[in-house]
Amino acid sequence: MSVTGVWVVGALPDETVRSLPRAAVQAFSSESSSALPDVSGEWAWWESRAQESMFSKSSTSQGSWRAGEDAIRLRAFLDTRRDESEEAEALRDAVMDRFPREGEAGLFAAVARKACPFSALAYALGPEAVRRLPGWFGEFLLDAEQVRARLPAAEKTLALTGARRRDAVERIHAWMAGLGDDPHHDADELLDGPLRVLRHAARTGQAVAAQVRWY
Repeated sequence: MSVTGVWVVGALPDETVRSLPRAAVQAFSSESSSALPDVSGEWAWWESRAQESMFSKSSTSQGSWRAGEDAIRLRAFLDTRRDESEEAEALRDAVMDRFPREGEAGLFAAVARKACPFSALAYALGPEAVRRLPGWFGEFLLDAEQVRARLPAAEKTLALTGARRRDAVERIHAWMAGLGDDPHHDADELLDGPLRVLRHAARTGQAVAAQVRWY
């Protein structure tokens, strides 16, 4: 049975995040290390492979990619670092209910068959850049003050140009084709969309949440 990966980044009223229990917010924060699993071993492995391509171009189809063993290992690492408890799922549902409607400012959503959009972005950016992003493997809750504080790092990480952007776009396509079933995924939007939401929230004094879902 096929699965669909979804990554959603949305602005929401600041009071919504401020009203949540601190423990719930910290569960999605990379700073609350005591509540998170130890990933140091796999992270060190990823850092040692970050400059290498984990895919090869397939000779059977123009523009298609074949995933190597390292890509499969990285997918397993990135796709499973997620709190799947009932409490965490209830929090995700409650937060998503406060997001803007589709098509409105302040909402970004990426969908891919058989692949997680955030994992594709993480492979494209590399581990050092992913550390600069807020939260825990694509999931975070930031109040308005935290949005403003974290925006410069997000801009440094996502506002890519020139050769760096072309390389990131190619890596996203490789991931989506080699591990997923979405070879024509909008890689530029995967880079631009989350940053657009963060900038919108900073301008309007809103909070921002991001979450990974599988359907």
